[in-house]
Order: sequence, then structure tokens, then C-alpha cells
Amino acid sequence: MSRIGVQPIQLPSGVHVSVDENNEVHVKGPKGESSRVIDPAITVEVDDQQVVLSRKSNQKKIKALHGLSRALINNMVEGVSQGYSIQLEFNGVGYRAEAKGQVLEMSVGYSHDIHFEIPEEIQLEAKTERRSNPKVTLTSHDKELLGEVAAKIRNLRPPEPYKGKGIRYVNEWIRRKAGKAGNV
Repeated sequence: MSRIGVQPIQLPSGVHVSVDENNEVHVKGPKGESSRVIDPAITVEVDDQQVVLSRKSNQKKIKALHGLSRALINNMVEGVSQGYSIQLEFNGVGYRAEAKGQVLEMSVGYSHDIHFEIPEEIQLEAKTERRSNPKVTLTSHDKELLGEVAAKIRNLRPPEPYKGKGIRYVNEWIRRKAGKAGNV
């Protein structure tokens, strides 16, 4: 038995889950709505305040899909009820970030500014306080999309291990290296 797949998903108040005939799960809540097609080998049942998943066979692939499907639906339920947030910090001399609508304008050490288009499902906030590094906050109900966009922004200038310059997640630990020792 899948330890994760057999656990029921408790639905908070204000969240509604429905399953159509194509095994597509629709989740609606105060923060938004999400939908995802689940493999036909997994059965999704919605009771009065919980969602239960079961599988039709014990093949290794279907066992893996059982836990995966439960985790994906749980992330959708948590996203539409509470939402997700990721913070990025720009660390470097002259690094800046500015939000203009759904476009993030960044200056991260290249000869030109970078304009990064943010999808409509994600709320963008850029904050620069005096004597501190610029911080960008991304908020959404879709955990998968949020992580993908944050990773793309971080990959524009990943943190380097010698000075720590670059774009990093807040609370991300960067392993620092010693520089060149030189001859003494």
C-alpha cells in the first residue's frame, strides 16, 4: 500500500472538489481554481469533507501514480485555500528589481536590463529597502507554476560560490569557497 496515497485529503471550508467522467479533478476555493487530469488507473472519490484515492491494481507504476496523484490533488487543495509564496533575493552591487504590472525588470550585472514576463496566475511584488538587497515575492495558488517561474528567474543569474552574488531564494544556503591562496 502507498503510505501517502491511502491518506484522505481533508477539505477546508470554502473549497469544493469535483471529478468529471474523464477523471479530471476540479478544485475551487477562495484563492482561485485549478484542474488536473488524473490517470484512469486511479479512482478519485469525493465524500462530504474529504477526498479519497484508490487504485485498480498493484503494479509498480500504478502504486507510484497513487501517491503522486494524492500529492498533486493535496497541493491543489492547499493552493486554492491558503496559496503559496516564494521570495527571491538579489545579492550584488548594482543589482535591482522592479515590478511594472506583470513584468519584472531586473538589472543583474549584464550589459542590458532583463524584462521577465510573469504569468497572470502569479502576483508579483518587488521591494527594495534602503541598505538591503532587493527582494521579489511571487504568490500564487498553483505550486507547480510558481516553482517553475521562480526557478527561471533564479537561473538568469544563479548565486556563485566565491562572493555569493546572484539571485537566490530567501533562506537558501550557499556553500562558500575560499578564493585563490596565492604564493607566500
